[in-house]
Amino acid sequence: LVTGASSGIGAEIARELAKRGHGVTLVARREARLGELAAELSDRHGVRTEAIGADLVDPAGREALAARIDELELEVDVLVNNAGFGGGGKLANADREYLVRMVRLNSEVVVDLQARYLRGMVDRGSGAVINVASTAAFQPLPGSAVYAATKAFVLSLSEAAHAEHKGTGVSVTALCPGPVKTEFVQAAGLDGASENLPGMFWTPVETVAREAVDGAASGKRVVVPGLMNRAGAITGQHAPRAVALPLVKRIWRRAT
Repeated sequence: LVTGASSGIGAEIARELAKRGHGVTLVARREARLGELAAELSDRHGVRTEAIGADLVDPAGREALAARIDELELEVDVLVNNAGFGGGGKLANADREYLVRMVRLNSEVVVDLQARYLRGMVDRGSGAVINVASTAAFQPLPGSAVYAATKAFVLSLSEAAHAEHKGTGVSVTALCPGPVKTEFVQAAGLDGASENLPGMFWTPVETVAREAVDGAASGKRVVVPGLMNRAGAITGQHAPRAVALPLVKRIWRRAT
């Protein structure tokens, strides 16, 4: 079950899973795109594919998704919580409803779907959850404060769940990509980052997907694709906030 599967990291993880023989159920609001991807994966890899249009922010949408999965007689063996969005700008200038919707999709939906499907995995003694966080999770991010906070939540949740389920046959992995050139960048209004961030910080989406699935298969707690991003994550975790915050603010302003 892959959420946010109509493009970007979600679509590429779905491709990676199908390549390895997993049937995939694709979820997003853009159902037409999901249908195209489902057909591609079914034709190329011979796996069962399903496409379900859903607005996951709406609790009724999540209930309808769960009902449809039951109706299709599917078991969720791998859950990829990828749906989410971001945005830049100062909090004082941001649209309140936009920020609240971001929290619901990036954090609340992750909790809901993980709680729905972890128990079945544990009962069966096998399964994997990949929760898509971000390198933004490792430090506060002035200019994208709410986005970074939601991803810090996802990282903390995933690490705790990983420890809770050790030895059950179920892995919980936080995927923390840095900059990736997908539609997410444009949707978040961060087009300037493509021009202003050095190429060494960008990771191909195919690499992110492959490392995510490899990491989950080997039971990793956290996956940070890209050497520069791993170095940045360590720095973000351990640098004193009084030093890090002004530096991050200056870098982020230049990047966007």
